[in-house]
Amino acid sequence: MGRKKENGDDMSFLDHLEELRWHLVRSSIAIVFFAILAFIGKKIIFDQIIFAPKNIDFPTYRFFCWFGNRVGLGETLCFEELSFTLQNIDLSGQFSTHIWVSLIAGFIIAFPYVVFEVWRFIKPGLHPSEQRYSRGLIFWTSFLFIVGILFGYYLITPLSINFLGTYTISEQVLNEINLKSFISTVTTVTLANGIVFELPILVFFLTKVGVLTPQIMRQYRRHAMVSILLLSAIITPPDVSSQILVSLPLILLYEISIRISAMVVRRQKQNV
Repeated sequence: MGRKKENGDDMSFLDHLEELRWHLVRSSIAIVFFAILAFIGKKIIFDQIIFAPKNIDFPTYRFFCWFGNRVGLGETLCFEELSFTLQNIDLSGQFSTHIWVSLIAGFIIAFPYVVFEVWRFIKPGLHPSEQRYSRGLIFWTSFLFIVGILFGYYLITPLSINFLGTYTISEQVLNEINLKSFISTVTTVTLANGIVFELPILVFFLTKVGVLTPQIMRQYRRHAMVSILLLSAIITPPDVSSQILVSLPLILLYEISIRISAMVVRRQKQNV
């Protein structure tokens, strides 16, 4: 089912590119708009969000300490005050970091709208039945992304900062963390989890175009588990607990993706 112009004629390749350009322009405007708001709200973005996992009263640290006391582990799961300091050694370091973080914040906030624009572009090329089955695409894509962002920010990021920020090879070496290194860890880990949580959506589309089937996913389940462990090792600090915490939801997402793939195949057979 091809896209049509307003006069009913089929759209050419250049027409498609022009249409795509305007969707990208609107998406970019939304990202820049929210980035400007984030830039203005500097104290909220940095003091209350970016630097919050550095403080010992961060909700994740408080939860682990409370949980340890509830299950009889005492203070075992309680974290100590993070002793490292942040420093900036580049003349333009703080300003460039401010801009970069604002753009990332703008992308995260505008993500549902960006998905909406992508959906508006591909929707006219789908059959009515495909449009009906894809009706919740915007919601589920945005939902999974936000869940991944929250999971990365509230669980993996504080564990990463606590492990890497307090790890020492000798008492003679003090940790004075470069600002860009700290920001990079927070944003990379958080965004990586948001993107990885889109696995069910990716599987949905790959199954629609015939690249994936539930049989293939079941056949290569062991290979997928190894890949998940490797991915977890890449996006987390080098400690086993963080890797397990990332691996478990990814394994669950993989199993959910198998069922999504099976559902797509089943509905395709019903429409034949």
